[in-house]
Amino acid sequence: MRILLINPNTTAEVTALMARLLEPQLPPGVTLKPVTGRFGARYIASRSAAAIAGHAALDAFAEHGGDCDAVYLACFGDPGLLALKELASVPVIGMAEASCLEAAARSGRFAIVTGGERWGPMLQEFVGTLGLGDRLAGIETVAPTGAEIARDPDGAVELLAQACRDVAARTGAATVILGGAGLAGLAARIRPRVEVEVICSVEAGLSAVLAALTTRPPKPPQGDLAFPAGIASIGLGESLAARLAAPSLAGRP
Repeated sequence: MRILLINPNTTAEVTALMARLLEPQLPPGVTLKPVTGRFGARYIASRSAAAIAGHAALDAFAEHGGDCDAVYLACFGDPGLLALKELASVPVIGMAEASCLEAAARSGRFAIVTGGERWGPMLQEFVGTLGLGDRLAGIETVAPTGAEIARDPDGAVELLAQACRDVAARTGAATVILGGAGLAGLAARIRPRVEVEVICSVEAGLSAVLAALTTRPPKPPQGDLAFPAGIASIGLGESLAARLAAPSLAGRP
């Protein structure tokens, strides 16, 4: 079985970072197909960049997803998540979706720590769409973006640990999500420095994808996430245009 890992920003180094972390955790018979967005922002840190990233995620799925058994949208904030679920016949899991569901299952209320100051209200809205708004205790953002943290992880460990301590003390959250592709692998270094549970969003997403490969939830035959009606388009990549024209006939996924 093969998992399509989509990094919808255009920083290939972040894609490679996630692949290095996740590939040793794959069970026998499961492989990872990492793909970086073909266009868009180097790292997503604003609403405008996130909107473009949603298009990039769909483009990457249409181009590279035909031989895959599941899709992992590996960007905290999950740009394009519901559109991917609509177009795909295989399971689609978002990094933020998976980590928020895991955190809610572990404890009554949870908090999020991530890089990039504009992510606060964006994530507040996203968690609300999951129906978990009342479970989100708080969000702590740090000034460096995820891409900047990925370039200097050693310099960010204490900053992120302090952010975890601060948000836990302020809100009483028993679990903190360390959110962001660029923060991959840092949760293990931060856990000994804080007194609450710390979830790595990258690993939480993989766990949810592997579970979906086992349970194989069926594609809804009707309703919001069923295949949409085909529609003509202008200016899109060839693969995405073909999938929009005949979503249910475009082959796997």
